Amino acid sequence: MSKACNIMRLALLQLKGSKDKFANLQNACNKIQEVVEEHRPHLITLPECFNSPYGTKYFREYAECIPTGTTSQQLSELAKKCNVYIIGGSIPELGENDNIYNTCTVWSPHGQLIAKHRKMHLFDIDVKGGMRFKESDTLTAGNDFTIIEIDGHKIGIGICYDIRFEEMARIYRNAGCEMLIYPAAFNMTTGPLHWELLQRSRANDNQLFVATISPARDETAEYVAYGHSMVIDPWAKIMKSAKEGEETIIADIDFSMVEQVRQQIPISCQRRGDLYETSKKC
Repeated sequence: MSKACNIMRLALLQLKGSKDKFANLQNACNKIQEVVEEHRPHLITLPECFNSPYGTKYFREYAECIPTGTTSQQLSELAKKCNVYIIGGSIPELGENDNIYNTCTVWSPHGQLIAKHRKMHLFDIDVKGGMRFKESDTLTAGNDFTIIEIDGHKIGIGICYDIRFEEMARIYRNAGCEMLIYPAAFNMTTGPLHWELLQRSRANDNQLFVATISPARDETAEYVAYGHSMVIDPWAKIMKSAKEGEETIIADIDFSMVEQVRQQIPISCQRRGDLYETSKKC
Protein backbone atom coordinates (compact mmCIF):
# COMPACT_ATOMS: atom_id res chain seq x y z
CA MET A 1 0.00 0.00 0.00
CA SER A 2 1.07 3.61 -0.55
CA LYS A 3 -0.20 7.20 -0.51
CA ALA A 4 -1.55 6.99 3.02
CA CYS A 5 -2.68 3.42 2.38
CA ASN A 6 -5.01 4.46 -0.45
CA ILE A 7 -3.43 2.38 -3.22
CA MET A 8 -3.37 -1.40 -3.02
CA ARG A 9 -1.80 -3.70 -5.59
CA LEU A 10 -4.18 -6.56 -6.36
CA ALA A 11 -3.35 -9.77 -8.23
CA LEU A 12 -6.01 -12.00 -9.78
CA LEU A 13 -4.83 -15.51 -10.66
CA GLN A 14 -7.00 -17.09 -13.36
CA LEU A 15 -5.93 -20.73 -13.05
CA LYS A 16 -6.58 -23.82 -15.12
CA GLY A 17 -7.83 -26.74 -13.04
CA SER A 18 -8.03 -30.50 -13.40
CA LYS A 19 -9.19 -33.59 -11.50
CA ASP A 20 -5.74 -33.82 -9.85
CA LYS A 21 -6.17 -32.02 -6.55
CA PHE A 22 -2.44 -32.00 -5.75
CA ALA A 23 -1.59 -30.58 -9.19
CA ASN A 24 -4.24 -27.86 -8.82
CA LEU A 25 -2.89 -26.83 -5.44
CA GLN A 26 0.72 -26.96 -6.61
CA ASN A 27 -0.13 -24.78 -9.62
CA ALA A 28 -1.81 -22.22 -7.37
CA CYS A 29 1.15 -22.16 -5.00
CA ASN A 30 3.62 -21.76 -7.85
CA LYS A 31 1.62 -18.92 -9.38
CA ILE A 32 1.35 -17.15 -6.02
CA GLN A 33 5.11 -17.24 -5.56
CA GLU A 34 5.72 -16.10 -9.14
CA VAL A 35 3.40 -13.10 -8.89
CA VAL A 36 4.94 -12.08 -5.55
CA GLU A 37 8.45 -12.18 -7.00
CA GLU A 38 7.48 -10.26 -10.14
CA HIS A 39 4.81 -7.78 -9.03
CA ARG A 40 4.83 -7.54 -5.21
CA PRO A 41 1.04 -7.41 -4.72
CA HIS A 42 -0.50 -6.75 -1.31
CA LEU A 43 -3.53 -8.97 -1.97
CA ILE A 44 -3.74 -12.11 -4.13
CA THR A 45 -7.00 -13.76 -5.13
CA LEU A 46 -7.73 -17.24 -6.51
CA PRO A 47 -10.73 -18.63 -8.47
CA GLU A 48 -13.82 -20.48 -7.29
CA CYS A 49 -13.18 -24.22 -6.71
CA PHE A 50 -9.53 -23.80 -7.61
CA ASN A 51 -8.44 -27.12 -6.09
CA SER A 52 -11.18 -29.31 -7.55
CA PRO A 53 -13.39 -29.77 -10.62
CA TYR A 54 -16.60 -27.75 -10.45
CA GLY A 55 -19.46 -30.24 -10.23
CA THR A 56 -21.88 -31.59 -7.65
CA LYS A 57 -20.49 -35.10 -7.96
CA TYR A 58 -17.02 -33.85 -6.99
CA PHE A 59 -17.75 -31.58 -4.02
CA ARG A 60 -17.88 -34.25 -1.31
CA GLU A 61 -14.94 -36.20 -2.72
CA TYR A 62 -12.69 -33.12 -2.71
CA ALA A 63 -14.01 -31.53 0.50
CA GLU A 64 -11.62 -30.60 3.30
CA CYS A 65 -11.97 -29.31 6.81
CA ILE A 66 -10.99 -25.68 7.37
CA PRO A 67 -8.40 -24.73 8.61
CA THR A 68 -6.86 -28.18 9.18
CA GLY A 69 -7.03 -29.43 5.58
CA THR A 70 -4.12 -29.53 3.16
CA THR A 71 -5.31 -26.58 1.08
CA SER A 72 -5.77 -24.34 4.11
CA GLN A 73 -2.37 -25.27 5.48
CA GLN A 74 -0.68 -24.52 2.16
CA LEU A 75 -2.36 -21.12 1.80
CA SER A 76 -1.53 -20.23 5.39
CA GLU A 77 2.14 -21.07 4.89
CA LEU A 78 2.34 -19.16 1.62
CA ALA A 79 0.64 -16.05 2.98
CA LYS A 80 3.19 -15.94 5.79
CA LYS A 81 6.17 -16.80 3.59
CA CYS A 82 5.26 -14.21 0.97
CA ASN A 83 3.96 -11.61 3.45
CA VAL A 84 0.69 -11.11 1.53
CA TYR A 85 -3.03 -11.35 2.02
CA ILE A 86 -4.55 -14.28 0.12
CA ILE A 87 -8.20 -14.69 -0.74
CA GLY A 88 -8.25 -18.41 -1.40
CA GLY A 89 -10.92 -18.47 -4.08
CA SER A 90 -13.17 -21.22 -2.85
CA ILE A 91 -12.91 -24.92 -2.04
CA PRO A 92 -15.46 -27.57 -1.06
CA GLU A 93 -15.53 -27.49 2.75
CA LEU A 94 -16.50 -30.39 5.00
CA GLY A 95 -18.40 -28.61 7.75
CA GLU A 96 -20.40 -29.42 10.82
CA ASN A 97 -23.04 -32.19 10.68
CA ASP A 98 -21.31 -33.58 7.58
CA ASN A 99 -22.55 -30.63 5.49
CA ILE A 100 -20.59 -29.55 2.42
CA TYR A 101 -20.13 -25.82 1.72
CA ASN A 102 -18.57 -23.83 -1.11
CA THR A 103 -16.19 -21.77 1.01
CA CYS A 104 -13.75 -18.91 0.53
CA THR A 105 -10.90 -18.51 3.02
CA VAL A 106 -8.92 -15.32 3.66
CA TRP A 107 -5.38 -15.41 5.05
CA SER A 108 -3.32 -12.62 6.60
CA PRO A 109 0.40 -11.99 6.00
CA HIS A 110 0.92 -13.73 9.36
CA GLY A 111 -0.67 -16.88 8.00
CA GLN A 112 -3.81 -16.47 10.10
CA LEU A 113 -7.30 -17.36 8.87
CA ILE A 114 -9.06 -13.99 9.22
CA ALA A 115 -12.33 -14.81 7.45
CA LYS A 116 -14.34 -17.65 5.96
CA HIS A 117 -17.23 -17.02 3.57
CA ARG A 118 -19.68 -19.78 2.75
CA LYS A 119 -21.54 -19.21 -0.51
CA MET A 120 -24.92 -17.80 0.48
CA HIS A 121 -26.85 -18.30 -2.77
CA LEU A 122 -26.66 -21.76 -4.30
CA PHE A 123 -26.45 -22.04 -8.07
CA ASP A 124 -29.68 -23.82 -9.00
CA ILE A 125 -30.62 -22.95 -12.60
CA ASP A 126 -32.25 -24.56 -15.61
CA VAL A 127 -31.83 -22.52 -18.79
CA LYS A 128 -33.68 -24.16 -21.67
CA GLY A 129 -31.25 -25.03 -24.41
CA GLY A 130 -28.34 -23.96 -22.20
CA MET A 131 -27.11 -24.79 -18.72
CA ARG A 132 -28.75 -26.91 -16.01
CA PHE A 133 -27.02 -27.09 -12.64
CA LYS A 134 -28.18 -27.65 -9.06
CA GLU A 135 -25.63 -26.99 -6.33
CA SER A 136 -28.22 -27.71 -3.64
CA ASP A 137 -28.05 -31.41 -4.59
CA THR A 138 -24.78 -31.48 -2.63
CA LEU A 139 -24.09 -28.14 -0.97
CA THR A 140 -25.52 -26.31 2.02
CA ALA A 141 -25.87 -22.52 1.83
CA GLY A 142 -23.99 -20.23 4.18
CA ASN A 143 -25.85 -17.60 6.20
CA ASP A 144 -23.20 -15.02 7.08
CA PHE A 145 -22.00 -11.86 5.38
CA THR A 146 -18.21 -11.61 5.24
CA ILE A 147 -16.28 -8.33 5.43
CA ILE A 148 -12.53 -8.15 5.75
CA GLU A 149 -10.48 -5.04 6.48
CA ILE A 150 -7.08 -4.45 4.92
CA ASP A 151 -5.18 -1.32 5.92
CA GLY A 152 -8.38 0.46 6.88
CA HIS A 153 -10.32 -0.52 3.74
CA LYS A 154 -13.35 -2.79 3.98
CA ILE A 155 -13.87 -5.48 1.35
CA GLY A 156 -17.00 -7.61 1.02
CA ILE A 157 -16.68 -11.24 -0.07
CA GLY A 158 -19.12 -13.23 -2.19
CA ILE A 159 -18.87 -16.35 -4.35
CA CYS A 160 -20.10 -16.54 -7.94
CA TYR A 161 -23.94 -16.70 -7.84
CA ASP A 162 -23.86 -14.29 -4.87
CA ILE A 163 -23.11 -11.49 -7.37
CA ARG A 164 -26.61 -11.71 -8.84
CA PHE A 165 -28.20 -10.55 -5.58
CA GLU A 166 -27.97 -6.77 -5.40
CA GLU A 167 -29.30 -6.75 -1.83
CA MET A 168 -26.15 -8.52 -0.65
CA ALA A 169 -23.92 -5.96 -2.37
CA ARG A 170 -26.04 -3.12 -0.94
CA ILE A 171 -25.61 -4.45 2.59
CA TYR A 172 -21.85 -4.52 2.06
CA ARG A 173 -21.97 -0.94 0.76
CA ASN A 174 -24.03 0.16 3.76
CA ALA A 175 -21.41 -1.40 6.02
CA GLY A 176 -18.70 0.78 4.45
CA CYS A 177 -17.17 -1.55 1.88
CA GLU A 178 -15.07 0.02 -0.87
CA MET A 179 -14.57 -3.17 -2.85
CA LEU A 180 -16.41 -6.43 -3.50
CA ILE A 181 -14.51 -9.58 -4.48
CA TYR A 182 -16.21 -12.59 -6.03
CA PRO A 183 -14.32 -15.79 -6.89
CA ALA A 184 -16.64 -17.10 -9.61
CA ALA A 185 -17.03 -19.75 -12.30
CA PHE A 186 -19.64 -18.51 -14.75
CA ASN A 187 -20.23 -20.88 -17.66
CA MET A 188 -20.55 -20.58 -21.43
CA THR A 189 -24.29 -19.89 -21.18
CA THR A 190 -24.40 -17.25 -18.43
CA GLY A 191 -20.91 -15.83 -19.00
CA PRO A 192 -21.44 -14.16 -22.38
CA LEU A 193 -24.83 -12.86 -21.23
CA HIS A 194 -24.23 -11.56 -17.73
CA TRP A 195 -20.61 -11.78 -16.54
CA GLU A 196 -19.52 -8.24 -17.39
CA LEU A 197 -23.03 -6.83 -16.94
CA LEU A 198 -23.36 -8.00 -13.34
CA GLN A 199 -19.92 -6.77 -12.32
CA ARG A 200 -20.46 -3.32 -13.78
CA SER A 201 -23.95 -3.18 -12.28
CA ARG A 202 -22.73 -3.97 -8.76
CA ALA A 203 -19.93 -1.41 -9.14
CA ASN A 204 -22.28 1.25 -10.50
CA ASP A 205 -25.05 0.62 -7.97
CA ASN A 206 -22.70 0.84 -5.01
CA GLN A 207 -19.91 3.08 -6.33
CA LEU A 208 -17.07 0.77 -5.42
CA PHE A 209 -14.51 -1.57 -6.98
CA VAL A 210 -15.57 -5.06 -8.04
CA ALA A 211 -13.13 -7.89 -8.78
CA THR A 212 -14.00 -11.34 -10.08
CA ILE A 213 -11.69 -14.32 -10.38
CA SER A 214 -12.65 -17.12 -12.74
CA PRO A 215 -10.98 -20.43 -13.48
CA ALA A 216 -9.33 -20.50 -16.88
CA ARG A 217 -11.43 -22.00 -19.67
CA ASP A 218 -10.91 -25.68 -20.39
CA GLU A 219 -13.01 -26.86 -23.32
CA THR A 220 -12.43 -30.50 -22.31
CA ALA A 221 -13.90 -30.07 -18.81
CA GLU A 222 -17.40 -31.24 -17.89
CA TYR A 223 -18.16 -27.70 -16.68
CA VAL A 224 -16.56 -25.13 -18.98
CA ALA A 225 -15.76 -21.85 -17.22
CA TYR A 226 -16.12 -18.57 -19.11
CA GLY A 227 -12.86 -17.03 -17.88
CA HIS A 228 -12.43 -13.25 -18.32
CA SER A 229 -11.53 -12.35 -14.71
CA MET A 230 -12.03 -8.63 -14.28
CA VAL A 231 -11.49 -5.55 -12.16
CA ILE A 232 -14.18 -2.84 -12.38
CA ASP A 233 -13.73 0.66 -10.96
CA PRO A 234 -16.35 2.77 -9.09
CA TRP A 235 -17.37 4.46 -12.35
CA ALA A 236 -18.28 0.95 -13.58
CA LYS A 237 -15.46 1.01 -16.13
CA ILE A 238 -13.36 -2.07 -16.85
CA MET A 239 -9.87 -1.51 -15.44
CA LYS A 240 -8.42 -4.89 -16.33
CA SER A 241 -9.75 -8.02 -17.99
CA ALA A 242 -8.26 -11.42 -18.68
CA LYS A 243 -8.95 -13.52 -21.75
CA GLU A 244 -10.01 -17.18 -21.60
CA GLY A 245 -6.82 -19.02 -20.68
CA GLU A 246 -4.57 -19.12 -17.65
CA GLU A 247 -3.56 -15.54 -16.91
CA THR A 248 -2.51 -13.16 -14.14
CA ILE A 249 -4.03 -9.69 -13.79
CA ILE A 250 -2.35 -6.92 -11.80
CA ALA A 251 -4.36 -3.85 -10.81
CA ASP A 252 -3.43 -0.94 -8.56
CA ILE A 253 -6.59 -0.09 -6.65
CA ASP A 254 -6.83 3.60 -5.72
CA PHE A 255 -9.41 3.66 -2.96
CA SER A 256 -9.57 7.46 -3.05
CA MET A 257 -11.62 7.06 -6.25
CA VAL A 258 -14.47 5.56 -4.23
CA GLU A 259 -15.01 8.72 -2.21
CA GLN A 260 -14.56 10.92 -5.28
CA VAL A 261 -17.30 9.10 -7.17
CA ARG A 262 -19.62 9.05 -4.17
CA GLN A 263 -19.19 12.79 -3.66
CA GLN A 264 -19.79 13.65 -7.31
CA ILE A 265 -22.92 11.51 -7.62
CA PRO A 266 -24.21 11.29 -4.02
CA ILE A 267 -26.82 8.58 -4.47
CA SER A 268 -26.32 7.20 -0.97
CA CYS A 269 -27.65 10.29 0.80
CA GLN A 270 -30.30 10.82 -1.88
CA ARG A 271 -32.00 7.48 -1.31
CA ARG A 272 -35.54 7.71 0.00
CA GLY A 273 -34.97 5.97 3.30
CA ASP A 274 -38.43 7.12 4.33
CA LEU A 275 -39.85 4.92 1.55
CA TYR A 276 -37.48 1.96 1.14
CA GLU A 277 -34.33 0.43 2.54
CA THR A 278 -32.13 -2.67 2.32
CA SER A 279 -31.02 -4.18 5.61
CA LYS A 280 -29.95 -7.56 6.91
CA LYS A 281 -31.89 -9.50 9.48
CA CYS A 282 -30.37 -9.82 12.92
